[in-house]
Amino acid sequence: MSTLNLELGLLANMTDDQFFDLCQKYADFKLERNAQGDLIVMPPTGGDTGNYNFELTTEFGIWNRQTKLGVGFDSSTGFKLPNGAERSPDVSWIAKDRWEALTPEQRKKFPPICPDFVLELMSASDNLAVAQVKMQEYQENGVKLGWLIQRYTKRVEIYRQGQSVEVLMSPKTLLGEDVLPGFVLDLNRIW
Repeated sequence: MSTLNLELGLLANMTDDQFFDLCQKYADFKLERNAQGDLIVMPPTGGDTGNYNFELTTEFGIWNRQTKLGVGFDSSTGFKLPNGAERSPDVSWIAKDRWEALTPEQRKKFPPICPDFVLELMSASDNLAVAQVKMQEYQENGVKLGWLIQRYTKRVEIYRQGQSVEVLMSPKTLLGEDVLPGFVLDLNRIW
């Protein structure tokens, strides 16, 4: 077990490499940085949310293995967004050609790329307004399709590039549209 012991003055001017090293040193913590460089410590999820995250990741993994259209990632993966933030969506996916355009060195750390698709599954302790700002940040940085799933209220917000947010109440399925062709998420497993 690690204790997060930081000098706050060091965080203000931390380089990308220093932040990556910090995340490796304190691997027990899920850390993100916003575009202003503020450190965000993400609490671990409870058992229910962790299980649902696993199920969601499995669904995407099976689809991706069958289609071979891109590369999928779990919630432990950090991405360096164009605005400078380092974020870790619960589930994310990048088209194969975009992923392969990165150098092997870029792939080792926090890849400097915004995923094509992101999914955030809210847990009971998450703040909706904070999650919505994060989803808007993904959208502004190039995400083509994003889903914010609020399991407890059965509400889904769909974020699409250049469009207003669509809100669905108690949908039975979500479609991957043209970003994840043929993908259908059965939400009965989540509700």
